[in-house]
Amino acid sequence: MEHLPVEVIGNILSRLEDVRDVVIASTTCRKWREAYQKHLHTLAFNSNDCPAYRDITTSQLEILITRTIFQTTGLQGLSILMDDVDEFNAATVIAWLMYTRETLRRLFYNVRTSPNVNILEICGRQKLEILAVSHSSITGVEPNFQRFPCLKSLSLSYVSISALDLRLLLTACPKLECLELVDPEIAISDAQMTLELSSPTLKSIYVEAISLDKFMLEADSIERLHLRDCSLEDFELIGKGTLKYFKFDDVIVIHLDIGETVNNLEVVDVSSYAIFWTKFYQMISRSSKLRKLRLWDVTFDDEFEVIDLETIAVCFPQLNHLSLRYELRNGVMHYGLQGSSNLENVTVLELGWTVINDLFSHWVEELLKRCPNLRKMIIFGVVSEAESHEEYQILANFTSSMVQLMRKYIHVEVQFEYE
Repeated sequence: MEHLPVEVIGNILSRLEDVRDVVIASTTCRKWREAYQKHLHTLAFNSNDCPAYRDITTSQLEILITRTIFQTTGLQGLSILMDDVDEFNAATVIAWLMYTRETLRRLFYNVRTSPNVNILEICGRQKLEILAVSHSSITGVEPNFQRFPCLKSLSLSYVSISALDLRLLLTACPKLECLELVDPEIAISDAQMTLELSSPTLKSIYVEAISLDKFMLEADSIERLHLRDCSLEDFELIGKGTLKYFKFDDVIVIHLDIGETVNNLEVVDVSSYAIFWTKFYQMISRSSKLRKLRLWDVTFDDEFEVIDLETIAVCFPQLNHLSLRYELRNGVMHYGLQGSSNLENVTVLELGWTVINDLFSHWVEELLKRCPNLRKMIIFGVVSEAESHEEYQILANFTSSMVQLMRKYIHVEVQFEYE
């Protein structure tokens, strides 16, 4: 160890997740102390990883963090995540940010202060590439002054911000590629709850827990779109056909328009979503490059609507991963077996049920026949406590059927996951 360059020791210390281990290691010898002071590039303070932070007063914690930060030079990554910790003094937090801002590339900030700290004003016009802010308030964005010329990733969680300030903030990030919005409190002046965002460089967006009348996103370079636990009257995506990944998870959207962005789609993953299949299919039918299709816990607006395998096989010839959860309502199976076309390229098949019956085994067998090059099948099931002999018998029959299928399709790896 004595022959290690001091820069390498600095890299080793930067990889330690617990800041206490960093401080203890730095006391090993003079060389390690030098590495800590001059070559440490990452520090992380996380109250979840260190419960001891909750056992000392906020003033003591402020002193501890201040001493640790101020003994370093050239920090590139700083993470201060203080969940369930009382409010910090704003002046102290500002001192941390002012001391490190010129060299910081990555800042993960979840600190409650009194009064609120304007993190954009302090860190704007610097070299930040990743900024994640939680439990804070952002107001009065000035794109010309609070500019982030190098920022590529922005995450706002439980942040209070107006729709105008959010638009201006995206304007202030000319190289932004990744945006995350988690349960934001968005103030909108109009009677209609409308959010319009635009970014020519944005490639990935994740939005969770928002409720709006209209959400319009204009992103010419967008590749990944993921909405989770959202309620929207209208959602419109305006792009130039770069979208590759589309995921809706527990989303309510009355009117969905992703326009001309679907030609290069490779993944469509929809779960816990009310869907009008005819309209949705019309949107994605041009996605001839689609490789993964997942329709899970999907509710159909038309209870007699059927998604047939023939349509999937013909329109998505490159599909290699198919996930369907079996539904039988009012005697109608929503994933039908019509047609004769095979899913030639499907190698992974995920199938599931919410309520099992004797038809499920038949459905699984027919799907196996239509996937001649299948290599792996995963069965997801919900097993509740049986209340009658008939329910026990259905589960027993299913088990026997699966054993027979596994003997017949010995080249297919079969897995079972129950909840």
